[in-house]
Amino acid sequence: MNAIKYELIKVCKQSGARLGKLHTPHGTIDTPVFMPVGTQATIKSMTPEELKQMDAKIILSNTYHLYLRPGHHLVEKAGGLHKFMNWDRAILTDSGGFQVFSLGDLRKITEEGVTFRSHLDGSKHFLSPEKVMEIENALGADIIMSFDECTPYPADYNYTKNSMERTLRWAERGKNAHKKTDVQALFGIVQGGMYKDLRYESAMRTQEIDFPGYSIGGLSVGESKEMMRDILEHTAPLLPTDKPRYLMGVGSPDDLIDGVIRGIDMFDCVLPTRIARNGTAMTSQGKVVVRNANYAESFEPLDSHCNCYTCQNYSRAYIRHLVKTNEILGARLITTHNLHFLINLMKQIREAIAEDRLLDFRKEFFESYGYQL
Repeated sequence: MNAIKYELIKVCKQSGARLGKLHTPHGTIDTPVFMPVGTQATIKSMTPEELKQMDAKIILSNTYHLYLRPGHHLVEKAGGLHKFMNWDRAILTDSGGFQVFSLGDLRKITEEGVTFRSHLDGSKHFLSPEKVMEIENALGADIIMSFDECTPYPADYNYTKNSMERTLRWAERGKNAHKKTDVQALFGIVQGGMYKDLRYESAMRTQEIDFPGYSIGGLSVGESKEMMRDILEHTAPLLPTDKPRYLMGVGSPDDLIDGVIRGIDMFDCVLPTRIARNGTAMTSQGKVVVRNANYAESFEPLDSHCNCYTCQNYSRAYIRHLVKTNEILGARLITTHNLHFLINLMKQIREAIAEDRLLDFRKEFFESYGYQL
């Protein structure tokens, strides 16, 4: 019995985008959805109560980081991630694959798994598909990810093919090791780099293993946006229509809209929280780099069209002052705004799908945001 169920509500006549509901053990999520990233069991600077106020229904945490500290056994002892971090809505944990493969010289890949040294203290560790399942089962998220090899960009054909085939073998091993299928849904991951025939093969063979949901990995790793959209347009339609489709690591407004148009239901990215800590806000008129001198005497909100807590109460000038003086509140206020902005953007996208006008919405949004059509 699967832990989740995807319900397809409507397909936009204008764009082909999907409107759906994802039923999980911790609530139903309207899709398409953006998932804020809480790498270490917290969305940086945000409380769970604040996330609920902006209507976040699902968040993401990171297996690699939580394995290193505080350790999955401690989280399990606390009652799982939901109780540990006081979040009673849905959680997705990634497999840690992207983080491990980002370690470069600190890791070694074999058929059995990956040996790596911690970025924290240099200590030696080993992750295999079976070990990742042990960790993710202990963490207790509603949706968990297979351990995959995240192919770098650029990569030649033979490397990408071998990497894709290893990911398939690891996917099967991970599924066999997954112990809590009734309360945790394990997603398969489609790889294949920038090669369409490999993407096709990966999509078909991953479906043969049979997962309750599928994600597309290995995009937004350095390739051009045109290339990413081309591969996405090729890959997404290969996935089942009755299961959720998740594009990993994508979160800029243009990529969210264009991903939805290509059939994606779920997205995540550290972008809104990371740029907030650097003093940058996403607004309906484009990015606002608040630390810039031209906002020193700007007593307007970050976005005059936004009704988030930050925009209702604080000016650009005040937030710039906080950022320039390294006050924690500055990062908190911009993070609040950026997450609200993307969650509200997804709500607007869902409304546009329901009304069969998503391409019109894209045109209006891109013109307002300053993107090239």
